[in-house]
Amino acid sequence: MAKLTVVPGSAEGPLGALVADYLTSCKARGLSPNTLQNSYGYPLRKVLLPFCEREGITDPAGLTSRALDRLAGQLMDEGGTRGPLSRHSVHAYIRAVNHFLAWAKREGEPVQAKAQLPRLPKAVLEVLSRDEIQAMEDKAATERDKLIIRTLADTGVRVGELVRLRTSDLVSQGRQHYLRVAGRSQGGGAKGDRSRLVPIPRLYPRLRRYADRGRPKDVTSDRLFISLKRRPESAGGAYQPLTESGVQQLVRNLASTAGIQRRVYPHLLRHSYITWAIRRGMHPVQIRQIVGHESTAMIDRVYTHLVPQDAYLAATKLYTDDSDGD
Repeated sequence: MAKLTVVPGSAEGPLGALVADYLTSCKARGLSPNTLQNSYGYPLRKVLLPFCEREGITDPAGLTSRALDRLAGQLMDEGGTRGPLSRHSVHAYIRAVNHFLAWAKREGEPVQAKAQLPRLPKAVLEVLSRDEIQAMEDKAATERDKLIIRTLADTGVRVGELVRLRTSDLVSQGRQHYLRVAGRSQGGGAKGDRSRLVPIPRLYPRLRRYADRGRPKDVTSDRLFISLKRRPESAGGAYQPLTESGVQQLVRNLASTAGIQRRVYPHLLRHSYITWAIRRGMHPVQIRQIVGHESTAMIDRVYTHLVPQDAYLAATKLYTDDSDGD
């Protein structure tokens, strides 16, 4: 079997032109440059097209199930220039190929095949308990830092979404209170163009007080979370919005100070929120809406660490609630 060397793919020919059209379509959908380049462009231009060139495949009709199986097999057995690839990498590359083939079929191209995705090992996802999260908040020295931990833990927002929150994103609708969370990053890290309202029934009063009275009086930025110190006068002397790296460092430091002996990062608080919501009986569709997943498939795929006792307790609660209604 020839070694699968990843080389720049040619954009010439019908297949290369079709890949270019697909990537243009992805760009028009609003995908971030990073997602476009790494999740779609690289697998198609640097992996699929060179494979097709070696195999003599010049049009979409030549991408048969057998050909796609050979591609997946070569990726797992031979890999790229650095050797065999992990199943996760192969899975990601083949999934990108399938997205491309599905698009081509919708465009009327003679595509019938779909690549088989390699099975991935079930990963055990460690999450933080509510007590550990409380311990982190207790160790925070300022109300800003306490609210950062509590907002991550009680809303499941991504760190990029957190740092982009503005004071105007605290929304009241009658007696209901929400955070308006933007799904698109100004820096291109898009997770979609839609904003969503995240319920914060208990957290709202604290965030409202902090927005109104907890920030420096002369701050000009409308970002909710800002730096605690001004920039030097030579650099303008203003308070700056908090950065993602700043939040990541804050979370690491508070976890260490709280005595948590494993790696803690902002996205772990998101995982912890979703796990907590599932265990408390929240419907996956509601969780999806709150955390901004496109579908419940991610929840089904990732949160398999829930143990049988969780299902037993949920079933017990179900029958208890049913008997109460008789």
